[in-house]
Amino acid sequence: MNAGRTVGTGHGAGACSGNGSDASLADIANLDFDRAARRGAPEAILCDAKSTEQVVRIARAIRQRSRDTGSAPALATLFTRLDTDKAAALGEELPGFFFDEEASIGAWPASEPTPTGGLVTIACAGTSDLPVAREAELTARYLGRPTRLIPDIGIAGLHRLLERLPELRESACIIAVAGMDGALPTVIAGQVACPVVALPTSVGYGVAAGGISAALTMLSACAPGIGVVNIDNGYGAGHLAAQIARWAPRDTESG
Repeated sequence: MNAGRTVGTGHGAGACSGNGSDASLADIANLDFDRAARRGAPEAILCDAKSTEQVVRIARAIRQRSRDTGSAPALATLFTRLDTDKAAALGEELPGFFFDEEASIGAWPASEPTPTGGLVTIACAGTSDLPVAREAELTARYLGRPTRLIPDIGIAGLHRLLERLPELRESACIIAVAGMDGALPTVIAGQVACPVVALPTSVGYGVAAGGISAALTMLSACAPGIGVVNIDNGYGAGHLAAQIARWAPRDTESG
């Protein structure tokens, strides 16, 4: 698994004038710098469908905000749906920028917060689901939760799931990631006491319909305690799980 890396030098144009925002930023974005104070987490930047120039201008404003306040933010800004070209450009703008190519997610500042709250476990049905699972894991981790990723425990080999039940039961919240038939969240939710965030992926073919079959299965789950997010929405699943686990006591042995 790609553990992520820092990219670039952070020696881009960087400096902005006036009140700390790029003079032309208002043409493309109105950044919500107060979101962390209101909600406990900064605004994330969706990079898909944005040009490299737009992403860099947004990053420049975020860096200048940090300069204006005189301190690094408590939690990193996450850059989601991020490709390698945009990540390289961000690495030139933001010193020590973190990028995980597998998960298509970046973070600045790169350092993770000290974990608090309960354990978020990401249970991944198959190897093909790992990019989405990894996005969910990194999101929860950068929001301050201890995480554990358990790969390849899909229900086609039920013994693999049953072998990991003791670990699953240590969790404050579980993200169950699956494509194809999407049955994993129901099976897990019937065996654990904590909430389960069901994360459908677009893995599959034919009638799997790009994750629609998995999403419909999860929405139709008979096991209680399941919440479903959108197809391939690793960021949304990680954010929800982090909020659920925020107030749970941390198990220092499992974290």
